[in-house]
Amino acid sequence: MEKNFLTPEETAKVLIEVSRKKSKMSVVNMILLGIFAGIYIGLGAQGSITVMQTLRNIDTGLMRFMGAVVFPVGLMMVVLCGAELFTGNNLMVIGLLDKKISFKDLLRNWFAVYFANFIGSVLLAIIMVKSGILNSKMIETAIGIASGKMSLSYSQAILRGTLCNFLVVVAVWMSTAARDVVSKIFSCLFPIMLFVLSGYEHSIANMYFIPLAKFLGFSVSWWEIFLKNLLPVTLGNLIGGAIMVPFVYYYCYINENRKNDFKTA
Repeated sequence: MEKNFLTPEETAKVLIEVSRKKSKMSVVNMILLGIFAGIYIGLGAQGSITVMQTLRNIDTGLMRFMGAVVFPVGLMMVVLCGAELFTGNNLMVIGLLDKKISFKDLLRNWFAVYFANFIGSVLLAIIMVKSGILNSKMIETAIGIASGKMSLSYSQAILRGTLCNFLVVVAVWMSTAARDVVSKIFSCLFPIMLFVLSGYEHSIANMYFIPLAKFLGFSVSWWEIFLKNLLPVTLGNLIGGAIMVPFVYYYCYINENRKNDFKTA
């Protein structure tokens, strides 16, 4: 009988192979799939705004919870439909540690995908504003979210970014271990719901939230968006997603197992 999930060791090996394939992808494909990922995450973010604005004056806790439940749809689309997300691709470090990809190939993927995620996120923000679908409550909610993000100190943004991408790559890890669509959906739902509910910071989501507010009248420059939020949040995302999870799991499930196999032999 076929298992409906992979063990952590099996998952690590699959992700090493996934990293190798991602590193060999053409830049054109990285950019196209990266734009799609930016749009997917932005759609999840917009869904979250839509839900929260209806509960804005009713109950703050319920508002945050419902927004957190809707937001993970973005990662579900990335995982199931196939797209390149910078924060998820932080797990490619496990392929670097196993010497299946080079540092140059890793950076090539990250820079292309990060840039493409930004294009997709901003493009969706422009479309949403031009569509006329945003009512006054949505606009207030969007500006309120962006204002809160821009008011974070550098250290707060880094720490919240670290916690966020720790959970994002755990969600990707879990969805890789899952063998069926329903399991993959739930693997994305709970970790991402937790990071949104807790108020952590995701660089790609912020590429949608803050530019959307800017287009709606929030006073902030592109330089401020990058320097005061995207830069520290991205650094935090790298700490949580490219260092903490892949290093620990590679050491525990690949490196240590190889040592044990060698001793046994």
